[in-house]
Amino acid sequence: MLKAVTNLVNVSQITGVLPVVNGGTGVTTSTGTGNVVLSAAPTRSGNVSLSTGNLIMSTSGKGIDFSATSGAGTSELFADYEEGTWTPVITASSGTLTSYSITRAVYTKSGRLVVATTRFTITNAGTGIANLIITLPFTAGAQDSTGAAFETVLTGDMGRAWVSSGSPEMLVARYNNTTFCVTNSSVTATAIYSV
Repeated sequence: MLKAVTNLVNVSQITGVLPVVNGGTGVTTSTGTGNVVLSAAPTRSGNVSLSTGNLIMSTSGKGIDFSATSGAGTSELFADYEEGTWTPVITASSGTLTSYSITRAVYTKSGRLVVATTRFTITNAGTGIANLIITLPFTAGAQDSTGAAFETVLTGDMGRAWVSSGSPEMLVARYNNTTFCVTNSSVTATAIYSV
């Protein structure tokens, strides 16, 4: 036999300790709108598994704190991860490139470390000579960094890329100091730097 329940609980008045399965507690409080939320950081023993959904950092600058395994670093907070595309602007360090075509420009930012890779073809070198200058998705921090480049169509030559401290660009040159600024030159360049 089923019994009808006539006494409803007003959740807006619930406050107290919320037990957590497998150990740990979290303090709850009323929001005044019919919802109950954790009012303080819950403490939990054991692992946390999410069967659906994501773990969302709802406040900028928050993340995973590794300070329990403290080392000599100045920060042990992993507070950022991002991946995406950007539209690099490509110029020559001397003269003017008339036109180029970008095939790919992707980056991954993990904490302060950025890996940015682009592939493009110079469709008309114009008066451009010397090194190539490629804008990056993020401005570099206070240190010089390095990378690599490769010409994939005309010569197969390897190149070098570097990012100066505080720069929003990477400079790309061939190892033999000849120029990548040649019509139909197709270049893949990667910079690895920190912000």
